[in-house]
Amino acid sequence: MADTAGGRPSIYPTLLYADARAALRQLTEAFGFTELSVYEGEDGLVQHAELVQGNGAVMLGSKGHGGRFDEAMRGSGPVGVYVVVDDVDGHHQRAVDHGAEILMPPTDQEYGSRDYMARDAEGNVWSFGTYAPRTEG
Repeated sequence: MADTAGGRPSIYPTLLYADARAALRQLTEAFGFTELSVYEGEDGLVQHAELVQGNGAVMLGSKGHGGRFDEAMRGSGPVGVYVVVDDVDGHHQRAVDHGAEILMPPTDQEYGSRDYMARDAEGNVWSFGTYAPRTEG
């Protein structure tokens, strides 16, 4: 069983970007993530970065830098990531103010959540909402 003590999530969505620097800017500025760490190669490419939002985190890096994960992800399509936020409308406005492509405005869902969807500059779909299922029994 994973040790998640000390605020460590046990699942980290991991995305690769053709322009990881631009992705870092968009995710922090438009979507409110906080940069935890960024590691660059000698070529200046982002080898690995970690961003946090609430008690969750995502990892990202540059496409084409080599390595097993880069090879395994070659040709993969966009992904979808869901992020829990308290203030959906405020979060949405921040995304709009920073030019994010909005796919669905804040919408009340029949299951009690309020969500919106946006697409990042490289096609990944980010959903932000209040739905936060319990993960413990």
